[in-house]
Amino acid sequence: MRISKEIKVALLGIAALVILYFGYMFLKGADLFSGTKTYYVVYENVDGLNVSNPVFLNGVNVGRVQKMTLLTDEGNKILTEIEVVKEVKVGDSTIASLANSDFLGSKAIMLYLGNNSKLYEGGERLIAFKESSIADMLSSKSVPVIDKVDTTLARVNRLLDSEAKGNVQDILVNVKETTAAVNDILQMNQRNIELITANLVQLTNSLKQTERNINKLAGNMAEITDTLKQVEITQLVQNANLAVSELQTTVAKLNSDEGSLGKLMNDEALYRNMSRSTESLNLLLRDIQTNPKRYVNFSVIGRKDKYTVDATGRVITLDEVKEMQDQHPKEFNRPVPADSAASK
Repeated sequence: MRISKEIKVALLGIAALVILYFGYMFLKGADLFSGTKTYYVVYENVDGLNVSNPVFLNGVNVGRVQKMTLLTDEGNKILTEIEVVKEVKVGDSTIASLANSDFLGSKAIMLYLGNNSKLYEGGERLIAFKESSIADMLSSKSVPVIDKVDTTLARVNRLLDSEAKGNVQDILVNVKETTAAVNDILQMNQRNIELITANLVQLTNSLKQTERNINKLAGNMAEITDTLKQVEITQLVQNANLAVSELQTTVAKLNSDEGSLGKLMNDEALYRNMSRSTESLNLLLRDIQTNPKRYVNFSVIGRKDKYTVDATGRVITLDEVKEMQDQHPKEFNRPVPADSAASK
């Protein structure tokens, strides 16, 4: 069967139209070999977003922007139609964020799936969100600064008006006159300044020499002090050691039974005897002070006294003394003579 030229031309035209259509759809970003689902997002502003811009999920291109429609009845918001491959599980918690795709301001839609409690089948509206770009942040920060700079420049311009210029010129003239007066004073007192400078130099040199002498003197004093300290400390330590040794020897002798002090400190019997002897001596002295005639005889006609004095100074008779001796022979140490009374 022979095909006519007209049929061949018609088939070729149809094939060209099909290729043109698929090429156009490919250039728009449509995936021709996999199924997609359509979703909608409403933004207040889509500046930088164009049809066929990509839709990303975790950095992977999963769809394209298909269409944008102005909603005049909803405050001029923009209804954006996107196509996403059907393998992506889009649901009620999925967020479609409008973000920058490069530094030139191009936009793209970023999908954040979240924890979906319900999966969409296509045709639903997703949650819209718009991320702040670097340009927006710079603009928000730079606008207040620019306003402040403008205000500052306006104030400077006000300061530099005609009146302010005259004041500045007067200030400059006064500064010039003050500088000239200072120069005249310096020229008039140039010699005095030179003399003061020379004196300061001499004084500085003298202070340096004095400092060196003081340093030498301090070094000598330190050496002498160290020497004296060493000598004194050595002698002091030797004397202290000797004194401690002698003290230890003395204490050892006192603690032992050698010597009078050691026996006096350690022998209890000796201590009692000395105590009794001292007590008897006190009684004897009191008796002598009370009755001196008892021990010195001036009487021609002899008479015997029948009394004596105890340790407390109390006058007792010889009969009471003998009775006390009989009752306490050990404690009553002083013997009573048979004829102890002195005649007057």
